[in-house]
Amino acid sequence: MKVTIIGGGGRVGSCAAFALQCGGLVAELQILDANKDMAEGEALDLLHGSAFAGDQKIYAGDYARAADSDLFLITAGLRRKPDESRLDLINRNVALFVQILDSIKSAGMRPDTHVFVVSNPVDILTHLAGQRLGLPWPQVYGLGTMLDTARFSSFIAEELKLAPTQVKALILGEHGDSMLPVWSSATVNGLLLTGLSECSAGFQNAVFERTKGSGAEVIKRKGGAGWAVGIASREVIHAVLLNKQSLLPVSSLVQGAYDIRDICLSVPSVVSRKGVEKHIEIKLWPKELMALQGSARALKDTFAKVKA
Repeated sequence: MKVTIIGGGGRVGSCAAFALQCGGLVAELQILDANKDMAEGEALDLLHGSAFAGDQKIYAGDYARAADSDLFLITAGLRRKPDESRLDLINRNVALFVQILDSIKSAGMRPDTHVFVVSNPVDILTHLAGQRLGLPWPQVYGLGTMLDTARFSSFIAEELKLAPTQVKALILGEHGDSMLPVWSSATVNGLLLTGLSECSAGFQNAVFERTKGSGAEVIKRKGGAGWAVGIASREVIHAVLLNKQSLLPVSSLVQGAYDIRDICLSVPSVVSRKGVEKHIEIKLWPKELMALQGSARALKDTFAKVKA
């Protein structure tokens, strides 16, 4: 598989590239960035470790050289300016994103290529990519709440002193303010977490609030997330590459699941070589279902205000 990382010179893109290199499954990595020197530097740095990390082809390139990519991983984005509203930031990122999409199309992408969006606001941009690129919807998907889910599960494990890999707990909906925790299906090694005496309502609220605020905490302490985003991105790409049929909370166009239609957000999704093969409607508590549908409405309201 050839993966082109657009925005590969930035924090998120370079961390994703490193995670994919360490994973050793992607055969070819192209680093593409508006800052060509940064892209070339990142590619060179990765190449220096290839004798120990693996035999992938790693190089900096351009859109013409990216045309034969199996998957475009888009991580490019802009940061919020002082006193800038969330909507203004969204529209600035949309303007940048449209330029990227137009460049991908102009270069002559393959009809079977996948587009995997990590840039924020991920749900809005994933929806926009699906509309503008003309690819089948299963081949267009976003990171969605994968990172939130990883944070959520890790925090639960930390607080309860459990092995993180045995905790399975989902965050669904928007990657943003209206995300929701799914405690109804949260487990540790197959056992319901809500059956533990320590997993009280107060514990649940505290862990979820920490999860919601963790992105801002990382930005405050080190300037932005990177490593965990890279690992989460690798999880999705490996599910595609290996045709795993993994059930993951990626963002994609929902058309009927949970009575939600015409918007991209995260619901349980089977990810395979086809992309998002299908959505799975696991049974939710009534309050979880209401929150998920509310998240969809919030995203639709935001999308209606986007200037694309």
